Amino acid sequence: MSQIVLKKSTAELQLMKTHYQALLSPKQPPGSIFTAKTNNCTITAYKSGKVLFQGAGCQSEADKWGGSNSEVAPKKKASSPKGSKLPDHFASLSVVGSDEVGTGDYFGPMTVVAAYVSATNIPLLKELGVQDSKNLNDQRIIQIAKQIKDVIPFSLLTLHNEKYNNMQQKGMSQGKLKALLHNQAINSVLEKMSPEKPDAVLIDQFAQEGVYYNYLKSQANIQRENVYFSTKGESVHIAVAAASILARYAFLLRFEELSKKAGFPLTKGAGPMVDECGAKLIHIHGEDSLTRFVKLHFANTDKAKALYRKKYKA
Repeated sequence: MSQIVLKKSTAELQLMKTHYQALLSPKQPPGSIFTAKTNNCTITAYKSGKVLFQGAGCQSEADKWGGSNSEVAPKKKASSPKGSKLPDHFASLSVVGSDEVGTGDYFGPMTVVAAYVSATNIPLLKELGVQDSKNLNDQRIIQIAKQIKDVIPFSLLTLHNEKYNNMQQKGMSQGKLKALLHNQAINSVLEKMSPEKPDAVLIDQFAQEGVYYNYLKSQANIQRENVYFSTKGESVHIAVAAASILARYAFLLRFEELSKKAGFPLTKGAGPMVDECGAKLIHIHGEDSLTRFVKLHFANTDKAKALYRKKYKA
């Protein structure tokens, strides 16, 4: 059975319990605060702060509460990358890498980039500072992105908030949205490269391979040739690191645009300061404006509305 575990604060657990009030189950495991059941997911919250989502709909349900951006229960030791069995000397091959940014941010779009780094360009990108974007601040990411965007072929797709929310409300999970965008970006960069072909395609893994291809089953053009999946893809091949930097750069540009439209600096992530920004946005532009700025299915929406009523309507 598919499952996802998130770590939540006491206040967030109470908010979740209120949200699932009509779906609460009378039977609760020892040490739990509540158990709720939707049509395709069972949600169990524990006193430790862990929230377990189980079932076919676990991904979309967890996405409502911050998804992958939420704090996950700590691991005892760092894990190695997992995914496909990669060819020998993979890091030195010519590879198309793909990664996404913005999936855990309440404000701003989802951006996906597929980037091609040939074996001959690997030393240059290393010289320019391309590495795991988690080790870089936003200013450095912008500097590197400006340097590499004219050096390597890449395809950028931006799913703006209004369209994101529209597709979510039609029942499309964040996981499926990511799969569609990755596949489209990969196909696009392969077209740009043609007739040259990469040795491999590496996707920064966000779903099991079978789940990924199941998301794409209705698509006419599904890229399968020499496609590999790996968690921590940025540390596996520099192409994924480059894709992540370019995707982050695009996200930051759009985020700045949204801040200007809002009339005040927005906050990244999905924490308490984001709720404050959401409440302020409602106060200035009205509740209907949210769909143009945020991912509505995040728990931050209910928090922002509650904060608005408390702070601005009291």
